[in-house]
Amino acid sequence: MPSQTPESNSLSHKRLLLLFTTTGYNAQDFAEAAKKLGVEVVYGTDRCHVLDDPWRDGAIPMRFSSPAKAVDAILRYGRTKPIHGVVAIGDKPTVAAALASRKLNLPHNSPESVEACRNKYLSRQLLKRAGLPVPGFACYSTDLDSCHISGRVKYPCVLKPLSLSASQGVIRANNPDEFEEAFRRIGKILKNPAIQVSRERTNKQILVEDYVEGKEFALEGILSRGRLRFLALFDKPDPLHGPFFEETLYITPSRLAAPSQEAILNCSQSAAQALGLREGPIHAELRINRYGTWIIEVAARSIGGLCSRTLRFGTGISLEEIIIRHALGIETISEVREKNAAGVMMIPFPGSGYFHEVAGIEQASKVKGIEEITITAKPGQKLIPLPEGSSYLGFIFARGSSSQFVEEALRRAHQKLKFTIRPELPVIPS
Repeated sequence: MPSQTPESNSLSHKRLLLLFTTTGYNAQDFAEAAKKLGVEVVYGTDRCHVLDDPWRDGAIPMRFSSPAKAVDAILRYGRTKPIHGVVAIGDKPTVAAALASRKLNLPHNSPESVEACRNKYLSRQLLKRAGLPVPGFACYSTDLDSCHISGRVKYPCVLKPLSLSASQGVIRANNPDEFEEAFRRIGKILKNPAIQVSRERTNKQILVEDYVEGKEFALEGILSRGRLRFLALFDKPDPLHGPFFEETLYITPSRLAAPSQEAILNCSQSAAQALGLREGPIHAELRINRYGTWIIEVAARSIGGLCSRTLRFGTGISLEEIIIRHALGIETISEVREKNAAGVMMIPFPGSGYFHEVAGIEQASKVKGIEEITITAKPGQKLIPLPEGSSYLGFIFARGSSSQFVEEALRRAHQKLKFTIRPELPVIPS
């Protein structure tokens, strides 16, 4: 048995609270990172909304739509078992995590700052007030008649539900007819019972903003006392012009010129400061065009889905490990990303219907550079593409000597996968 290091001994006395929704992809990756560090983990989830309990561990049940009540549950637990760090996975738990951390006297973002990240209209207001480049924007209630709005809008524009994520409900409109159709469509999406159950005040509001031309990038970083530490910059090589904005490829390191990368980092730092963020991971989406660098969105959490598996630091440290160390106040030896390029393809839905099966995984796995293929869709699952949907068929991961090599490997592997999607449910053996 290997001997325990002083650090592993100190971490074994730490207890981490992981807050996540039952629909989150990457809770398992955080759990495994904590296990690797020898950290005790307690889970807080909203699984009370569903029957499935994937952990079977007596996690703290809570509703993230009622952050104050969630914090009460956390504090009751903490009276007998001290909590040394809190990590929110995904957008919904971030307010509860901020409130709980404040009550527990742990380093944290203010609840107001994370709420601003979740509210696209409030975020735009704060960024504009700070003097950052923002497109023209306005906010409208879904109760309004879109015909009365469409004539006052500058085209092209983008309509966005205030509190949804993963591009769900985001639609580009190029003229009044498209605007009115998109407005009605988003209003219908927001009436979905699965969205209404969150009881968000913003579930009847739509942000309308000028469309920003340019290539899109994603920055991953972590804040310590307001200072942004850069971790990775991803290219998004597939065009995101609309009418919907389905993300597919994330490739790192970026092939963008050094001055432009520096501009992205500086813009992200300024945006975090404008929003009031001070601690923990951020995921920023930006566009660059001839007019400069534009913040599209800043989230007070790490990259979503399973995309973090593309990132390795130092001698194989995962992004989740860096985030956990930060939450527990433990210094990371190295936050320098590995030399190899890496990338992920979030496999898009080729259409709507019920997922039956996938063929070609073996052939796709043999493509040089492909490291892993994970199909997250289950046989019988109803597939709902954007803008109504918010999930993917799965993820393809690649690693190699250059970003171009990785991109080509991901595209070749994807071409070899054949998905069977039909209007009727598959017959699944009992």
